[in-house]
Amino acid sequence: MIKKQINQNDILNFELLNILDYSYIFNNEPIKRIKTKPTLENSLSKLENLKSKIEAIRDCNLKKNASKIVFGDGNIHSPIMIVGEGPGQKEDELGKPFVGDAGTLLNKMLKAIKIEREKIYITNVVNYRPPNNRKPEKSEINRYSEYLKEHISIIDPQILILMGSTAMEALFGGNKRISKERGQWKEIIIKQKTYKSIITFHPAYLLRQPDQKKFSWEDLKIIHKKIDELNIEI
Repeated sequence: MIKKQINQNDILNFELLNILDYSYIFNNEPIKRIKTKPTLENSLSKLENLKSKIEAIRDCNLKKNASKIVFGDGNIHSPIMIVGEGPGQKEDELGKPFVGDAGTLLNKMLKAIKIEREKIYITNVVNYRPPNNRKPEKSEINRYSEYLKEHISIIDPQILILMGSTAMEALFGGNKRISKERGQWKEIIIKQKTYKSIITFHPAYLLRQPDQKKFSWEDLKIIHKKIDELNIEI
């Protein structure tokens, strides 16, 4: 039997310890399990490096036809991160995601669950506007998904909200239907860390199909409930 000193005031079940044939060491000092959140400077540096890598992409039709990169917007230390599809015309002009009509609707959706837009972080799967606002092609989604995963890893959110089929495809593959996958919590592993994610409709889709807003409202309530469960402060 391995003998080790027991140094704790709690009442121990010695019979159980003898059955296990092992004596444990107990320490009254708390174990430090929580890792320190990256500093603002460190996160900003990583984001700038990632942005530079995306700007250095070659032979990309998206980049050739776009006015500027649309990288991200919001609080880089937010516990909530939203991933959309790609920039539209307004986003391409201003260099920020979700600033057109879809962005206006997104702001209303967030306010419905008491979240201010500036307190979360937002990006897209592709960082350049697709020509004629078309859906990104599979090859483009696959190419930019690696940058997206790095982006997520840097922000390190507690909740990841994927808006639209393109965001779903970038992280879960293209063999799923958003109508069946939305509203369910899913886990995704990025760089050996597991993230809680949920898929919902893109605001641009809701503008075209307003009858689907009722499903998005159900998704928003699910998100709000999870925020409460995790004691997330926004």
